[in-house]
Amino acid sequence: MLAAAVVIVVVTVLAVLSFFFLAGERGRFRPSTWAFLRQAGFRLAALHGYIYGRWTPQYVRALFRLTVTPQPAKAEHWLAERYHGKVLTHEHARAVVTINKSIPLRDLEQIVPYPVARNFVLEAPPDIAVYECVCRHGRPKHCEPTQVCMVIGKPMTDFVLEHQPASARRVTQAEALELLAAERERGHVHSAWFKDAMLNRFYGICNCCACCCGGIAEMNRGVRMMASSGYVAEIDQDLCSRCWDCVEACPFRALSQDGDGLKRDWERCMGCGVCEVKCATGAVTLVRDERKGVPLDVRALA
Repeated sequence: MLAAAVVIVVVTVLAVLSFFFLAGERGRFRPSTWAFLRQAGFRLAALHGYIYGRWTPQYVRALFRLTVTPQPAKAEHWLAERYHGKVLTHEHARAVVTINKSIPLRDLEQIVPYPVARNFVLEAPPDIAVYECVCRHGRPKHCEPTQVCMVIGKPMTDFVLEHQPASARRVTQAEALELLAAERERGHVHSAWFKDAMLNRFYGICNCCACCCGGIAEMNRGVRMMASSGYVAEIDQDLCSRCWDCVEACPFRALSQDGDGLKRDWERCMGCGVCEVKCATGAVTLVRDERKGVPLDVRALA
């Protein structure tokens, strides 16, 4: 026990020293790093947040290597409780970037059913930056465009802009809305992300494609990385043209051909709305389902 305690202390000290050594430029912290540390309360978890924000591509590539096994490892389920997303409808994603009233910290256990990272804070109008999607860059063949990940709220926006100036830029609300609309038309999923090391709160919106996104890949392997939007797809068989475009487009593999009709898997459906966008006849629509949880609607939170 004593030896184990000594090892833990040594590792902790080395981690803290490494943090102070790596974080600075010429021995000084950048302003965004100080702001991040102050809000994080100078906790050791801030080291994790710093590594994630400073070396996001390397961090995500390490996660990709973790997911090569046929069966998910225990570590993946543990991570999902501390780093996870909430699927957003297009309407709710738009509401996040156009909020006109500051939203305080709250308990979001009904919205994000995980034991940590349930806090949500936004100051109106929200500060927004976009940067390169590391999931897409982590794949040999990936979707375009790649600058589709949104960081929302200070100090995270300042942190990304200062530490990743080549891949990040600040955008206006109008530009953010245009990006969301374009990604929706491509059949990609809006998702709000929460992370304990990123100030234990919501910090950004991803626009995910099934072929590149690590979170969707984990979901399809049985790891609950993402919570439902609170909606499900409803099918009108009379309107269905049997083109099966929605089956091919569904990122969570929730739709399938069932004889001469269309079948929805309720468990798999995350209420992302991709099928609704792809359906030319209006046969597939999103409907509210209380069993799927509470939508993340910032208008209601405000």
